[in-house]
Amino acid sequence: MFGNKFFKSVSSLLSNYSNNFNSHHLTKFSLPPAINCSSYSAAFSRKCESPFVKFNHFTNFTRTYATSVPGQFKTYKPRTPGLRWLKRPVNDHLWKGRPVRELTVAKRATGGRNHHGRITVRHRGGGHKRRIRIVDFYRWSRDPHVVERIEYDPNRSAHLALLTNALTGKQSYIIAPHDFPPGTIVQSFRKVAQTSGDITHVVSVEKGNCMPLKMIPVGTFIHCIGLKPNGPGILVRSAGCSAQLVRTGEKGYAQVRLSSTEVRLIHVDCCATIGTISNPDHQHSTLGKAGRSRWLGIRPTVRGVAMNACDHPHGGGRGKSKGNRHPCSPTGVLAKGGKTRKRPNRFVVKPRPRR
Repeated sequence: MFGNKFFKSVSSLLSNYSNNFNSHHLTKFSLPPAINCSSYSAAFSRKCESPFVKFNHFTNFTRTYATSVPGQFKTYKPRTPGLRWLKRPVNDHLWKGRPVRELTVAKRATGGRNHHGRITVRHRGGGHKRRIRIVDFYRWSRDPHVVERIEYDPNRSAHLALLTNALTGKQSYIIAPHDFPPGTIVQSFRKVAQTSGDITHVVSVEKGNCMPLKMIPVGTFIHCIGLKPNGPGILVRSAGCSAQLVRTGEKGYAQVRLSSTEVRLIHVDCCATIGTISNPDHQHSTLGKAGRSRWLGIRPTVRGVAMNACDHPHGGGRGKSKGNRHPCSPTGVLAKGGKTRKRPNRFVVKPRPRR
């Protein structure tokens, strides 16, 4: 008798409790639908358990430490100092597994040292073990290829697309353009069959297709641009980059505007891929802590004014003083605005703006 009265009062309290939460629009913390007072009375009569043991349902809510919005960045709650400033682009579409083993080769680190053991490139060393992905920059095959998946590449800022030849089944990697879903069919038109007469070749100027510059309409955004007619794609291979074809023709040289606003002459028989490179938000991401730089193989950078005079031209002296010297490297090479070319590049039509 006492138990029924007790649980009736408990049920009224719980209903008022839930109504108060709903009135304040706190639907996230409303009572679960599995809570029933009759089950509590039965449990109380059998085992004399406390009716408030079942409130452990509140601890079963999933904790979300990372928030991601499509088209924005993924941020984390500052549980640790390294997560406070960590910001990553949302790349949920990437392949979660390993790459194709046959298309990779082991990368042997040198730590920035040459064959004499001397450091020729500073601030390199350590880092995670990597495997180099063999990327097809030539695109000689004319067969249609199907995009299997988009993968992460630890050796570059852009993403890779795994292609499968629709006729032979052979797989290959290319640099993935932006918004390049699996199932897309791409093709290369570098080797067009030579026919006699006035027959014109129709090529598809679609994203991911590779063709000479003379086949691309003016104003198209391109990447992976070659510098030789039979050479691989060399220019514009970083994440989010693209170039624009300004002028072209059947013979001679085409004019291409690079992402640095430099206009350059490139032969019309050189290859190029249609579209903009993937992972455009890479430049806005932050590492969050110094350890992530070490994972990437980047060693710390020490200022020249903090060194001794025997170690750097800016070293020595009292206080933070460079001794009225322009910024330079430890070997004396000018770091800002210094000329490095012995002769101008004759292929540059319009140079990029200098600081």
